[in-house]
Amino acid sequence: MHRNGNGSDSTDLIVAHTSDLHLGGRWHKGGDLDTLRAVLDAAEETHAHVLILAGDIFDSHRAAPHIVEGATEMMAGASCQIILLPGNHDPATPDAVYRRHGMTDVPNLHILGITTGAAARFDELGLEVTGIAHADYADFTPLAAVSPRTIEHHVVVAHGHWVTGPQDAHRGWLIHDHEIAASGADYVALGHWDLAQPAGDGSVPAYYSGSPELARTVNIVRFAEGAPADVRRHPLRLEQ
Repeated sequence: MHRNGNGSDSTDLIVAHTSDLHLGGRWHKGGDLDTLRAVLDAAEETHAHVLILAGDIFDSHRAAPHIVEGATEMMAGASCQIILLPGNHDPATPDAVYRRHGMTDVPNLHILGITTGAAARFDELGLEVTGIAHADYADFTPLAAVSPRTIEHHVVVAHGHWVTGPQDAHRGWLIHDHEIAASGADYVALGHWDLAQPAGDGSVPAYYSGSPELARTVNIVRFAEGAPADVRRHPLRLEQ
C-alpha cells in the first residue's frame, strides 16, 4: 500500500502530469505563479503522490528573481514529490534557472539532469521516472535512450515533437511511434505541445498534457494493481 504525501492511504499510485508553464514569459497575462499554484492545487486535490513537470516550466533562464523564488517556495511547500525535466526553453545548461535561488536544495524537487541523473526512483511507491533532459539548445532525440524498467511502475518523461507524418520531418526534438512503443513504459509523459492529446500508436499510453493555461487541465494517471494506466484530465481552478 502506498502512503500519499498528504497522509492518506491508497492502493493506487497517482501521478499528476503537466508541462509548458513558461513561467516568466512575456506573452503570459501576469498570472504565472497563479498557474503554478493551480497545478499544485490540482495535485493536492487528486491526492497525487508525484507531479511530473515535462519541460519548459520557465520560459527562459532570464526569468525574474521573484518568479524563480516564488516558484521555488511553492514547490518546496507541496505535499507530493515533483519530477522536473528541463525542456528546450529551460535546458540544463550551466547557467540554468534551476541552479539559482535555492531550487537545487528543495528536498521534494528532483530535476533530471541537474539534481539527479536520468532517473528519479521512489522505492516506497514502487515507481521510477526516467527521462533525458535538454542539455542545451541543440536538437537531439528525446527518446533515443530510454532506461529499462527496474521497478514495478515505470514512467518515462520526454519533451519534444511527436511525428505524425512526413510533414513533421523538418521539426526538432522528434519523437517517433516506434520509440514510444520501445520504451515499454506504463505511461509516457510528454511536453512541448500546448494542447492535451494522446500520442503514439496506442501500444504504450503516451500523452501530452498541454500547457495548463490553454488546456486548463492537468493529466491525472492512476495505476491500479493489475490494470493499465487510467488517464484522465483534471480541471484547473484558473481565472478566465
